[in-house]
Amino acid sequence: MRLNKYNHPILFYGAAIIVPWICWFIVAWLSHSPRWEDPTVVFIGSMLGLIGLCGPFGMAMILILPDKEMRQELFSSIFSFKGISPFFWILTIALFPASILAAQAVSLLFGHSVSQFNFVEKMSFSAGIFPAWLLLVLAPILEEFGWHTYGIHCLRNRFNLLLTSLLFGVVWGIWHMPLSFVKGYYQNVLVETGMIYSINFLVSVIPYLIIGNWIYYKTKRNMFLVVVFHLLAGFSNEIFQTHPDSKVIQTVLLLILSIVIVCREKEFFFTRTKDAVF
Repeated sequence: MRLNKYNHPILFYGAAIIVPWICWFIVAWLSHSPRWEDPTVVFIGSMLGLIGLCGPFGMAMILILPDKEMRQELFSSIFSFKGISPFFWILTIALFPASILAAQAVSLLFGHSVSQFNFVEKMSFSAGIFPAWLLLVLAPILEEFGWHTYGIHCLRNRFNLLLTSLLFGVVWGIWHMPLSFVKGYYQNVLVETGMIYSINFLVSVIPYLIIGNWIYYKTKRNMFLVVVFHLLAGFSNEIFQTHPDSKVIQTVLLLILSIVIVCREKEFFFTRTKDAVF
């Protein structure tokens, strides 16, 4: 499969951002209005939120499925597990649980409570009619089958992997922005907790994408691993009574790890792969 097949970045990213923005800003408006007390309005808002979440996935499928070679690449990325090093399985599964536990341990040095290691009784955010845990499962699947089946490839067709990750980080931050205004949603909770924690979310995207894309391309673009990586990133930050400061520490730890990976894999991150078979 050649990267130059993924050649519609403006169409993909335009639709993948505009459709969710329209849906999510409507939901944001509804969530702060008296109408939000009406179960029917909550249902409509929840459906609009889900449609917005499906935006990148829907656009990716529209661009991929008509092309036989791209379809085959998609199916191969889902069902092929050959040649994947056990190291990447372990890293995918262990990174986020280990990093949040390490961050909480470091936070103890700054006076934070050991109670952070206790499990939560409920999630820190709401999602309309959907249980928060369901969104933590559904979002990684829908997002990654949009972003990592077309979105990342069409950027890497033009840029090296490091720049691809950084550019996509900007896009992903912009994509999430309307959710900051939806009452009770995760990004809105961050805003209400404090600006530094909203900034931390945006900064944390950088090491997440550098490490995640490194794993993705090193494992022959395996979609199962990239979904698990995303899923564990979400759940690991929700299952413990983690202080928000510990999440900032986690970001610092992951930034250090991502820098180490880039320095050790310079050729992999800085070589442009336009027209390359992958």
